[in-house]
Amino acid sequence: MATARRSKKPNASKEELLHYYREMLLIRRFEEKAGQLYGMGLIGGFCHLYIGQEAVVVGLEATAKDGDQRVTSYRDHGHMLACGMDPKGVMAELTGREGGYSKGKGGSMHMFSKEKHFYGGHGIVGAQVPIGAGLAFANKYRGNDNVSFTYFGDGAANQGQIYETFNMASIWKLPCIFVIENNQYAMGTSLKRASSSPALYTRGEAFGIPGEAVDGMDVLAVKAAGEKAVAHCRAGEGPYILEMNTYRYRGHSMSDPAKYRTREEVQKMREERDPIDHVREMLLAGKHATEDELKAADKDIKSIVSDAANFAQESPEPDLSELWTDIYA
Repeated sequence: MATARRSKKPNASKEELLHYYREMLLIRRFEEKAGQLYGMGLIGGFCHLYIGQEAVVVGLEATAKDGDQRVTSYRDHGHMLACGMDPKGVMAELTGREGGYSKGKGGSMHMFSKEKHFYGGHGIVGAQVPIGAGLAFANKYRGNDNVSFTYFGDGAANQGQIYETFNMASIWKLPCIFVIENNQYAMGTSLKRASSSPALYTRGEAFGIPGEAVDGMDVLAVKAAGEKAVAHCRAGEGPYILEMNTYRYRGHSMSDPAKYRTREEVQKMREERDPIDHVREMLLAGKHATEDELKAADKDIKSIVSDAANFAQESPEPDLSELWTDIYA
């Protein structure tokens, strides 16, 4: 069932390449700013950055249509921005302010947008996967052709609830794309040391779920694989697994010194495989943009991120009465 064959890369137009470049750069610059604010003590609790993995979510969002849902784990800011959530609301939530998506009560790991069909940000490893299947079940029940993009990492891939979910998703032929963001390290443990089957896309074979390994550092490869998976789900063929082989440049979270890998390993990935540089080179080689135009785009995005940081810092902290809202009893 599972295949290591790569989907054929699509030819991207100038507009598409520029869009992917801007979207990935927005995530990169936003995460860099979040790291700065964390260091200044303006973001508390946990904070997991998406730097290096930008091509995964940008490539898959390029295959989504209005009504498709997405749910992910705690490394979630990139997913929020890629699906169109406002950087100001995301940053305000990170800093625990009233203008945030969860009114300042959720922080980095727990924010949602019903309008953008973004269902979290979940702090418990693997807990979002059954929820993703539930979203897909709702789509099937309602008779629409929407798809649920359910993201989780290589570490979460060993959680038992994921296999229960695979079984039900297969039995009910749910339109769910299980996206394994394999950034090679589950916290500080390399995949080679933690998995008896390093090819994670094969994990659905026992349930009859097809899967594919994808170069998650190449936004066009991601988009091509995503289009194939989306077509499979929309046609009523059931779930699909995409293993996105990607890499995070920073530690697992802001408190992780990342001593389990060498500086040279990270530098090699940055220099040879960076997803943003890859699109930048295509834009320049194809004469779709000049160096000056790309610098202007970066300046514009830095301004958007700076405005988000200012909004967050100017937004008031939640009133104490907020402690008693959004609770069961």
